[in-house]
Amino acid sequence: QVQLVESGGGLVQPGGSLRLSCVVSGSTFSINRMGWYRQAPGKQRESVASITTSGSTNYADSVKARFTISRDNAKNTVYLQMNSLKPEDTAVYYCNARTYYFNEFWGQGTQVTVSS
Repeated sequence: QVQLVESGGGLVQPGGSLRLSCVVSGSTFSINRMGWYRQAPGKQRESVASITTSGSTNYADSVKARFTISRDNAKNTVYLQMNSLKPEDTAVYYCNARTYYFNEFWGQGTQVTVSS
């Protein structure tokens, strides 16, 4: 089992920045990929960014050059640095862990609201 706890969401003005954190615990050795997803009201959950154990990253086109995913293995934490935020980035952001056995685990989510 893997447990994920997100933090760092909040209200920010357009053009502002936020950094989300996801603390990972449990069977961390089984994880081969970490990701951030988001779900806006009335929309499906979508992938935002991911990072593999080898360090390869992937981003949704809508966030490229604005968001950066990173990890600190010593702290068992994955981050999502979000810059130049837009109102359309407003959503609940979820941390996701995918294991080598194709199991997936989710955090409880953290709200990000971009509004003036």
